Amino acid sequence: MIKCIIVDDEPLALDILEKHIAAFPQLQLVRRCRNALEAFDALHAEPIDLVFLDIQLPSISGIDFIRSLKEPPAVIFITAYAEYAITGFELEAIDYLLKPVTPERFNKSINKLLKQKQPEPVASPKDYTYFKVAGNLIKIMHTDLLVVKSVKDYLLLKTKRGNHLTHMTMKNLEALLPAEHFIRVHRSYLVNRQAITRFGRQYITIGEERIPIGENYRPLLSPLS
Repeated sequence: MIKCIIVDDEPLALDILEKHIAAFPQLQLVRRCRNALEAFDALHAEPIDLVFLDIQLPSISGIDFIRSLKEPPAVIFITAYAEYAITGFELEAIDYLLKPVTPERFNKSINKLLKQKQPEPVASPKDYTYFKVAGNLIKIMHTDLLVVKSVKDYLLLKTKRGNHLTHMTMKNLEALLPAEHFIRVHRSYLVNRQAITRFGRQYITIGEERIPIGENYRPLLSPLS
């Protein structure tokens, strides 16, 4: 729900905007304000997401009022004077509506606001990682990567499709791979959790390969066994 207030000294303008707001279930009109002082009180009484703000207000203009706020809410300016439009957009207003505000123009403005408030789509986690092997970048799917063994300054990547040698530290590799799928079992070994077929106190088995369990890593494996 988007909580909003109207700030306008014209009763008819207040009535028209309230009617337009009522047509949108996403909007909740919290208060009708006749000047900047009432609007200031409304903003401090509870969180307000949107202000429909007339520019020509008594004592202080709508533009000066919004400039005075440290953290202003979203604003849609309402006025009878088109020459204020540039100033309104400089203040990053959602829109600038000329009186009398028609339902069609109001709807367009609110749809613009709702589109901006839509959450960004959550990116799906990557199911692969690129590795530099013999001067080339190769793509290895996480489901294919079974075991990684540290060999001096290199890592031996053992996959379902073959083995690859890449220049990388185990620490850097751990940062690249998703922790929910891969686990360090020894200072020299990192394995795919789903590929483990047998647990022992000293070793785990993946396929035909027995992989030693380091003393410091044994507690991490207890929940999996």
